[in-house]
Order: sequence, then structure tokens, then C-alpha cells
Amino acid sequence: MSNGNDAKPGSRVAIISWAMYDWANSAYAAVITTFVFAAYFSNAVVGDPVAGTEMWGYAISISGLAVAALSPILGAIADHIGRRKPWIFLFTAIMAASTSLLWYIKPDPAYVFWALTLVALSNLAFEMGNVFYNAMLPSLAGRERIGRVSGWSWGLGYAGGLVCLGLTFVGFVNAEAPWFGLDKETAEHVRVTGPFVGVWVAVFSVPLFLYTPDRPATGLSMLAAMRQGLATLGQTLRKIRDYTDVVNFLIANMIYRDGLVTLFAFGGIYAAGTFGMDFSDLVIFGIGMNITAGLGATAFAWIDDWAGPKRTVVISLLCMAVLGSVIIFVDSKAAFLVFTLALGVFVGPTQAASRSMMAHLAPAAIRTEMFGFYALSGKATAFVGPAILAWVTAAADSQRAGMATIIAFFLVGLILLLRVPEVRR
Repeated sequence: MSNGNDAKPGSRVAIISWAMYDWANSAYAAVITTFVFAAYFSNAVVGDPVAGTEMWGYAISISGLAVAALSPILGAIADHIGRRKPWIFLFTAIMAASTSLLWYIKPDPAYVFWALTLVALSNLAFEMGNVFYNAMLPSLAGRERIGRVSGWSWGLGYAGGLVCLGLTFVGFVNAEAPWFGLDKETAEHVRVTGPFVGVWVAVFSVPLFLYTPDRPATGLSMLAAMRQGLATLGQTLRKIRDYTDVVNFLIANMIYRDGLVTLFAFGGIYAAGTFGMDFSDLVIFGIGMNITAGLGATAFAWIDDWAGPKRTVVISLLCMAVLGSVIIFVDSKAAFLVFTLALGVFVGPTQAASRSMMAHLAPAAIRTEMFGFYALSGKATAFVGPAILAWVTAAADSQRAGMATIIAFFLVGLILLLRVPEVRR
């Protein structure tokens, strides 16, 4: 595995190669955890959509808790080792391998345990790889271009996920004669999405390992790095008041990301229940949301560097709150689609600019550790939003009332974010 010495930090080759990792791993989120394999597991493996969705949710939640627990610890250790690409390589390999093994999950309840185990493991690896990947951003882009590089790569990630998803639908899932002569009777045309995504991730990750520079190794052994990393983590927690801006940002980020998690989890359910959308409608709806989010992330990349990441997130959250308020009152499917796709434009910038803001705020010496806390803030309370939505929906007997809680998360997160000073660029 190359150190990436044949490309300089900040060079076009180095940045594009780094961004290709977003293109690579977004296929996992699009095909496996969102659209194709998740539906296959619930409907074909379990045979009960309700029970299958519940089991899938538990598996994702367990892996999320593991990410929350491990990311600050491993991030602190990585800061003392120096290099980040070996960690990215490790977790990418685990993700690609465990995803590829989904090929063996047949449409039979006997495979439920192994399916959930592989999904939990692959999702853990997916999230952990991103911790170390994100930590490379500041040194790669330079402070003056962090917003553009973060936004462009996020947009490229949306594009990669959509291209991979499109290929799986055209070549396998919806094809009358699937590629490679796969047998529909045993669901080979759906099961193949596992190894297809595994190969996709492995192949398109290669440029990062070859052409993106890494930090030099410190020379510490793993044992010494573990001792020093844990000591540093403990010191950070004891001196948490010295990082007030980071803490305030992470709290705000935790709140509005809960809103985004809830939107992703229940947007399709709301569309189906309130506007009668079928599966085909939902797939088109999901693809449309991904397109507008990707376009938004790319377009707002310049605004991030010009106006600052905080202002970019504030504008995005405010626009999502306004559009969300309109959405819960519209009665026609056409109006719902128009305003929801418009809302998607601001989803991408919220995610990309949050990453760039963390890159600005994190002290260089403990940057990977801080991105570990960033991952923790996105996972620690991810259950709260869905739980509140479910409770309000049941109490009011109204999907619209339940969806209104998402707006509250955006507004509360926005208010808390206002306490954080704009970062110096």
C-alpha cells in the first residue's frame, strides 16, 4: 500500500483520488442499507416486512452504538500512529468482504442471523472507515479550500451511489434477463448486489491508497500508540472545557443530524402512507432526493469557502425547516414531490459543510480523535428522533404531526449552532 508520495497534498490528483473514496463507499449506503438489500431482507429472507424492518433496524442500531464507542478510542490511537490509510484500508477491506458475503443469503428465514451479522459488521466498517477518511481532509485541502473539497466529494459520493444503484437495477434487480444468467428463482439477481457493491468499493477505493498522501508514521508501536492514545483521550475528556466551541458544535450537530436520520428513515413511509406511493414511486422519489442533495452539496461548496461552513449549515437548516413546514400541509402528491425535492437541495450542504466545520474546529494534534467524537455525535442519540416521531404519530393519530417533529430538530440544532463562532478560514 503506497504512502501516496507520488502526489503532493493539495494537488488535483491527490484531491480527486481522495474524493473517489466517497464515490466508492456511497454505493454501500445506496444499494445495501437503503434501497435494494434492505428490502430483500425484509420481504424475502424474513418474509414479513414489519418484522424484517424491525430486525434490520436493530442490527443497524447495534452497529451504530459500536461506532459511537470505538471511534473516539481508535481515532486517538491513530493520532499517535500517524498514518491513517492503514486504518482506512482495514475497514474498507472488512466492508467489501462482509458485503460480498451477502451473496450467500438465500430467501429463507434460516439465513436471518447471518444476514444481520454481515450487515452489522459491514455497516460498522463503513462508518469507521469514514472517521479516518474525514480526518485527512484539512491537511489535504488546506483551510482555504476545505469547503469546496468537502462539498465536491460529498456530491461525488451521491453520484457514485446513484450510478451503482442504477446499474444494479438495470443489470440485475429489474432486468428480465439478468446479467451473467443469474437465476431469479433463487434470488441470485438480488443477492448479487452484495458482491457487486463489494467489488465496487474495493476498485474505486484504490486511487486513495495510491495517490493521496498520508501523514508520516510516528514510529510508535501499536502497544505504545494504544497507551498514549488512551491517555490523550482521557486528557481530552478531563479538559473538555478547553474545547467549548467543538463541544457546542457537536451538540448542535447531534440534534440536527437526528432530524436528518429521522427524515431518511421515515420519509418513504410518510410518502407511502399519506400520498399512496407504491414501491416504484418510492424508488424514483429516493433517486430524485439523492440527485438534488448531490447537486446542493456541489453548488454550496463555493458558498462554504466564501461565507463559512457555519453560515452554510445555518442557511441549509433554515431552508429545510421552512420547506418542511410547507410539506406537512400540502395535500397533492405533485406538490409534495416538488417541495421535497427542493428540500433535498439543502440536505447535501448540511452534511458537507458540517464535515468541513469539524475539519476547521479540530486541533491538528488530535484531529482523528475529534472526528471520532464527530462520528459519536452522529450515532449516540440517533434513536431519539425516530422514537419521538413514533410517539407523536401514535398520540396524535397523524403522520403529519409525527413528521413535524423533524422540523423541531432542525430548528433546535440551528439555535444551538448559533452559539458556535464562525471558524477562521
